[in-house]
Amino acid sequence: MTRKIKIKRGLDIPLAGAAGERIESINPQSVGITPLDFEGHTWKCCVKEGDAVGVGSPLFHDKATGKIKIVSPVAGEIKEVKRGERRRILNVSIAPKAEGAETISYDLGLTKETIRETLLASGLWAMMRQRPYDIVPDADSEPRDIFVTAFDTAPLAPALFSEADIPAIEKGLEVLGILAGKKPVVSTSETNPVEFKNAENLIVSGPHPAGNTGVQIAAVAPVNKGETVWTLDIATVKRIGKLYTDGKGDWSCKVAITGPEIKDPHRVETVVGASIESLLAGNLKEEKGLRIISGNVLTGKRCNLEDGYLRYPYRQITVIKEGDNADEFMGWASMSPKKYSVKRTFPAFLKGLRSPFPFDARIKGGKRAMILSGELDKVFPFDIYPEYLVRAIEAGDIDRMEKLGIFEVAPEDFALPEFVDTSKHEFQSMIREALDKLRAESL
Repeated sequence: MTRKIKIKRGLDIPLAGAAGERIESINPQSVGITPLDFEGHTWKCCVKEGDAVGVGSPLFHDKATGKIKIVSPVAGEIKEVKRGERRRILNVSIAPKAEGAETISYDLGLTKETIRETLLASGLWAMMRQRPYDIVPDADSEPRDIFVTAFDTAPLAPALFSEADIPAIEKGLEVLGILAGKKPVVSTSETNPVEFKNAENLIVSGPHPAGNTGVQIAAVAPVNKGETVWTLDIATVKRIGKLYTDGKGDWSCKVAITGPEIKDPHRVETVVGASIESLLAGNLKEEKGLRIISGNVLTGKRCNLEDGYLRYPYRQITVIKEGDNADEFMGWASMSPKKYSVKRTFPAFLKGLRSPFPFDARIKGGKRAMILSGELDKVFPFDIYPEYLVRAIEAGDIDRMEKLGIFEVAPEDFALPEFVDTSKHEFQSMIREALDKLRAESL
């Protein structure tokens, strides 16, 4: 069965620096895993500096049950367990070695119970997310549905799979179908539609955020209070399929090196958690005044060149200028055709708003009171009033948050509203804090 949906509200941001066709293989000098990427659980470290680990060796487990594991993507030696304030673990870094501990093996039985235990132990469970709350699912979680996104519409986002990946993906969908008791829903883009076996196929068209799983869930079967929906990307499904085909974990990934400050935007074959320094070596136009983002410019995490690592979901790095030394004639009042505005304030729209722009990291304004102008609705394709929801969050009104649809959204769904907001509110962090508060109330 194949369905089609069209997303009308949204915005494609024309950022310069799209990755070309060239693919390079990089073996990083260091690999790091950040437990902060895996929301919803308190993680306990299983290793210490100097320990030898293999592919699939546990690095962390959840403190509540000890069942959910985050594992090492490479064999090697623990280089550092980096901690921050109050000894909070920031990341565990690993020095890869050609000779190390053996790869972990798993029970690959195709019963519901065996699949659950295998995904929990292999680290693949931690790669899934649960709606509501946008967290790693609890170990005993039972989903109403599973939604898989096979494309990404974020700025400069790469393709998430190739034709060669389809057999492993279809095996992964079969495994997930047994676990959930029903076929997963898989969304592909209208520009590259694929009908996968063992799945309910969904073809999606429209501007960003059409590739966000939350948008697709809202269009097909919105999440209500008391329901649980699992979400994951097609790369995780492929890893599940490879595990059940080859008998061992596959933590390789293809990463797009993008942005206006990259000399040669291209794709890289590497491993989950690869060091930023290895991935960007010799490819930066400048050495200073840059913002390096693991992910896309809307939802990615800021990283340092020297000690930063590729962060979840491990598919893209974007580099733009900070812009803190920018010196523009007339500033905001300039009518330069090199300026961009969603409201067509500048004449650039005459040549088309899809022409690539070299955006920088400047906010270009200060935080101020929110005005109910309807500007958020134009880029927010949910049947929700985003401005009223944000006001309910600011007021701490839990009942009103629930009535206004907080359970349907995740922080990434408010990335575009954050971009167009003239009041300069940090909507994504507000949504994250609200979801954490609601979950704490429900426990």
